[in-house]
Order: sequence, then C-alpha cells, then structure tokens
Amino acid sequence: MSDFSFKAVLMDMDGVLYHGPRALPYASRFVQQLKTIPLVFVTNNPILSAAQIHKKLQAMGFDTITPEQIITSAMATARWLQQQNEGKSEPISYFAVGASGLHHELQKVGHPDPYTAKYVIVGEGEGISFEQITCGINLIIKQHAILVGTNPDVSVDDYAGDQHRILPGGGALIAPFSAATGISPVFIGKPSPLLYQMALQQVGVAAADALMIGDRPDTDIHGAALLGMQTALVRTGRFLPGEKYSSELLASDYDCANLESLALLLGMRD
Repeated sequence: MSDFSFKAVLMDMDGVLYHGPRALPYASRFVQQLKTIPLVFVTNNPILSAAQIHKKLQAMGFDTITPEQIITSAMATARWLQQQNEGKSEPISYFAVGASGLHHELQKVGHPDPYTAKYVIVGEGEGISFEQITCGINLIIKQHAILVGTNPDVSVDDYAGDQHRILPGGGALIAPFSAATGISPVFIGKPSPLLYQMALQQVGVAAADALMIGDRPDTDIHGAALLGMQTALVRTGRFLPGEKYSSELLASDYDCANLESLALLLGMRD
C-alpha cells in the first residue's frame, strides 16, 4: 500500500463490516489489505464482549481480526469508572442495566450493588424492566448515584434474517432514568473521546496520524474529527449514498459509497 499515508486505522463494525450475521461485500478483503497497518475496531455496541464479537466476525470470514483489536463501549465504560476511582480507597459499586457484555466488563473493575451503588449504568439490549428503572431512579435521587450511559445512540440497526429493523439504542433506554430524575447522563461511547483515545493508546499513534472509518456522521465521524483524526464515511449503514446529514456535524474527509470505493480513493493495493 505505497500510497497509503496513515499510521493506524480505527473502524466501526456494524454497518461498515457487516449487517446482522452477514459480511458486507468487499469488507473481508478490505481488512485483509490492512493487515500490515495497526488496526483497532471501536464499537458503541456494549451487548457482546470482545471475545463474542470476535467469534461472530470469524463466522463471517474475518480471519485476521483478533479479540485484542476490539474495543467496545462497555470496555470504555469500565475504564472510565477506573479513572473516576483513582486515588480512592473504596471499591467501585454500580447498578447496571444491559446485556451480558456490559456486566462482563463492569465485574472486572467493581461490584454490583442495588442498594448503595455510586453509579447507575445503562447499556443496550433486552431485559430492561419497570423494577430496574425504579431501582435506578431511587439510587440517583436518594443515593446521588451518577447516571452513566454506555453510548448515546437513540436507535440502532438490526437484522432478523434479511429483514431490517430498528431497535432502541442506549440513548433511548437511558431516557426513562433521566426523565424521572431530571439528571442528564454522562455518555461514554462515541462521539465522546474515550473509545478513540483507548484505541490510539493501544496502537501508539497520535490522532493526526490515524484514520477513523464509520457509517454514522453523528458518532463515528464527528467524535473522531473533534480529536483531530481524519475520517471516512462509508454509506453502507444508517446513511445511504446521497443522503444529507446535519451541517452542525463535522464533515468527513472521505465520503464513499462503500469500502471498495474507499480503498480505491486511499490508494490501497493488495
């Protein structure tokens, strides 16, 4: 890839590499072309662990990706909790609502406590209940727990077979907690900087030398551009070719229909 000028690449996955259980055209080849470049996959999805995502990617033919290259918003949330607790002797206590990937990461840094938790953490996935909302809002109002969201996405794309559907994202699922308490949440995932910073630290590359590839202008692109990364929007996810997005968002440096078009634009060679 003699024409390729970046020292590292960060990539979103859903809508960039795959839809549901199916890899997008050219995606596996694109990743293969980057095998000599430091590459990290950053996702706002906290539902699966890095190991579970890796298994899913392998089933779709992404043979060169390792679990260590994957950073989720659940992992970033756990890192954020550690940062907040630096210098404190008391352990991290939390009350979490979300799927297994979130609980898996949080248990590495703290312990669940539905009575005196210092943090109420809301992720994505099935299972949110009236009782969980009640517990969370009481912790926030009575115990002054901090309300934390793994990611701000109001909705996310999903596929049941070939049938596309839209699911509530972290930003929607945290809304009842915020509405009932009047407290605005702290959001950890993109476009907030922590996911990008974790990825850049992992590869040892400055933001100005990295490229972020994603399918959402409001999270993937805007957040990376704020940090000084160059960005590439591929229109294989939420935003289709020709579709316009808010002028309040920072524009991408590259705007392509798909990964194959981006590879040509970047001068990538097999």
